[in-house]
Amino acid sequence: MPSSLASTPALAQRLRGVASSPVRDLLALLDRPEVISFAGGLPAPELFDLDGIRAAFDAVLSTGAGRRHLQYAPTEGDRDLRTLVARRMTDRGLPTGPDDLLVTTGSQQALTLLATALLDPGAVVAVEEPTYLAALQCFQLAGARVVPVASDDDGIDPDDLADVLARERVTLLYLVPTFANPTGRTLTAERRAAVAGLAARYGTWVVEDDPYGELRYRGTPVPALAAQPGAADRVVHLGSFSKVVAPGMRLGWLRAPAELRRALTVAKQAADLHTSTVDQAAAAAYLGAADLDAHVRGLCTAYAARRDAMVAALPAALPAGSTWSDPDGGMFVWARLPGGADTADLLRTALAHDVAFVPGAPFHAGPPDRATLRLSFTTNTPDRITEGMARLGRALRP
Repeated sequence: MPSSLASTPALAQRLRGVASSPVRDLLALLDRPEVISFAGGLPAPELFDLDGIRAAFDAVLSTGAGRRHLQYAPTEGDRDLRTLVARRMTDRGLPTGPDDLLVTTGSQQALTLLATALLDPGAVVAVEEPTYLAALQCFQLAGARVVPVASDDDGIDPDDLADVLARERVTLLYLVPTFANPTGRTLTAERRAAVAGLAARYGTWVVEDDPYGELRYRGTPVPALAAQPGAADRVVHLGSFSKVVAPGMRLGWLRAPAELRRALTVAKQAADLHTSTVDQAAAAAYLGAADLDAHVRGLCTAYAARRDAMVAALPAALPAGSTWSDPDGGMFVWARLPGGADTADLLRTALAHDVAFVPGAPFHAGPPDRATLRLSFTTNTPDRITEGMARLGRALRP
């Protein structure tokens, strides 16, 4: 007779070794309004164009076609939205047509689709060290083996990448080459050319994740990696509205060669059929009516002041001998404390002083540098950043 106390079925093997995101865990703990958080990579909510987005939803739901925008839709995405996004990408120096794009539910889904289409268990993925931790989660969930590649202030090191590509059968190289998460670094034009050449030589797919590229506060824009000569059939470019419009709409896209894009479309059909019809229609209406360039310029002005406030406060806040990045754009400052500091331990002290950051260890695919931390400057005003950095200084003081 079967037992009434049968054991609970085990979780899938693919979940073993995939750690929870410390950023998401921190966000769940930071409900106290007195905490000044530099943890999440969140855009400033007071800078959302609430009126413009509300008007866009009203527009698409108030016409005779309103009910159509509540219906199922093609997997590839709203044609009007893809046309407007393609035009914007072309204007930024990456020639793109609407048929080159697949709309995704945030660029995070694009990573999941790429893992589904390209990575068998045991496949090798190369990543810049350190790198975006949700990408690490995605590749680990796919059963891939993640190999770190060294980087410095100019981004991934082409010489170390060449060594990794010669040593390993790398299926995919993942990069955030412009204002990287977590470091804020930007891959130089010379290194982009080198990376594109290595990818072509070794037959490696390159994923160029570009959620921050429009958030430049100084300096000259660097052409996309996908725009490098010979890169068109090798580089998949990911974009997102999350940082320049609103993350809650969960709208992203990928630009990929036709054969791969067809496979990714099938993978998306199996994942969610299509991205939200009404959100896509509203985004198209918003792009058609609003001056997004002017909105982005406003974001850059506000965020530049916030970056400046954080960088100015770092010498007094961090212990002597610390180092940190001074990014030209994006959302993050990456810092390293001297000696044998473990920022995971220091976070508990910081939270007791009502300030938060993200310890750096989870951003590493290889042996972690536990003395590192990521600070996001976009969510708080300059005055609040100054106060938060003073709290951090008191927390880190011996």
